[in-house]
Amino acid sequence: MSKLTKDNARSQRRRNRSKVSQNNLSDRLRLVVSRSLKNIQAQIVDDVNGKTLVSVSSLDKSLKSDMTKAKGKIERSKIVGKKIGEKAKKNKIKEVWFDRNGYPYTGRIKAMADAARKSGLKF
Repeated sequence: MSKLTKDNARSQRRRNRSKVSQNNLSDRLRLVVSRSLKNIQAQIVDDVNGKTLVSVSSLDKSLKSDMTKAKGKIERSKIVGKKIGEKAKKNKIKEVWFDRNGYPYTGRIKAMADAARKSGLKF
């Protein structure tokens, strides 16, 4: 087995392990985070109906002026977290469970989660 295949299998196990523990909370919506080397995306998903209710990305045109002012990737993550919380509040979403998608809860992921909590989301 090649190293790339081993790494992919390991990341899939880590990703699924975080989802299995939250599977019993199917009545709640899911806040999914995904990131790349430069950007971060967050969406609130209704798993029962299979629909995305709210999504925010650091590439959104509405956030472009804020993103140019941000000095680093952690500040960009805070802006995305704040915006997802505001959009959720507009759609009357109060409680979600946080799906970190296998990423460690440090750095950008933690900054985004803390900003979403400050803007009113509970998870």
